[in-house]
Amino acid sequence: MRENALNSAYSAAAVRAAEAPLLAAGEPLIRQAAAALADVVRERLAQTPGALLVLAGGGDNGGDALYAAAEIATPRQPVDIVLTSDRAHRDALASALSAGAVLRSAGEMRERAGEYTVILDGILGIGASADPRLRGVARAVVERLLPTVRGGEASVIAVDLPSGLHPDDGDADDVVLPATTTVTFGAVKAGLVRGRGPELSGEVRLVDLGLGPALARSRPEVTGPIPVVSFVGRQRA
Repeated sequence: MRENALNSAYSAAAVRAAEAPLLAAGEPLIRQAAAALADVVRERLAQTPGALLVLAGGGDNGGDALYAAAEIATPRQPVDIVLTSDRAHRDALASALSAGAVLRSAGEMRERAGEYTVILDGILGIGASADPRLRGVARAVVERLLPTVRGGEASVIAVDLPSGLHPDDGDADDVVLPATTTVTFGAVKAGLVRGRGPELSGEVRLVDLGLGPALARSRPEVTGPIPVVSFVGRQRA
């Protein structure tokens, strides 16, 4: 991997529009994203061995996180899952539990918070662009974990962008898990380089999902040198 300077960052709407034809054609984008995400998480766990906590919301980011959990969980690698929404990606959750991940309540997570060395933040993604502030269970969970993260006891890997960060303007309140690494998919989101994005996103790794031709027809939100670490996921079949 190496640091590159990209020239463009895009709005959430532009990325969703670029994904649409691939999804309509049956491209398994969520599985491609999850495979690359799992590789990054394994790399971090190799550096800081311990239990992995997966925070999964009800959208595609939660699905990415759960499918990644399914690839990571083994008898020797404990993985706990906390659902922050009444909805969950059913197939992804079933895969993770079948692989050996354990579903925990928010209360159980609070008691075990000190055991996790890596936290996978898959609560919210670009679908929350209207108002991405965390609420309810998600907010309470993040508030409980913030002292652990700020104290350096656990690192955070954000799925696409830190949950609670606006994907377009980088606005955020103080209830956001600051990421050690953000694994972003398809394109760099404008919010990662605007506002509080650089402060909260950590090292940004870009996973190519083949959106380039469609994005070429969109106007980027941000232009100029954008530092990212290139990350080439597993080759698509």
